Amino acid sequence: MSKERARRRAEREAERARAAQVNEERQARRARRRALLARLTPRPVRFYRQGGLIARRHRAQNVVAGAGFLIVQAIVWLIWGSLPVSLAVLVFSLLLAPVVMTLAFDRRT
Repeated sequence: MSKERARRRAEREAERARAAQVNEERQARRARRRALLARLTPRPVRFYRQGGLIARRHRAQNVVAGAGFLIVQAIVWLIWGSLPVSLAVLVFSLLLAPVVMTLAFDRRT
């Protein structure tokens, strides 16, 4: 009877060892696959906001310039209401925006 129990115990242990081996191989394959995928996928570019005085001043200037741009577009739309005139003022404003930013905020490089 004890020989039979020892044989069954040995079979169970052998089965557990095979299952553990299969599990380890599966986990190793998963780890290799994850590592390969991590190498192949591009990492997202993160933009961090700078908090210095100059950066805050430039943000405020950009907000003022953007608000002025929108106000000009709204006024043109309300006064003329014509699509060709509004598009012409839009193109003119886009071309003139860098000049205004340079003159108004002294942004020379």
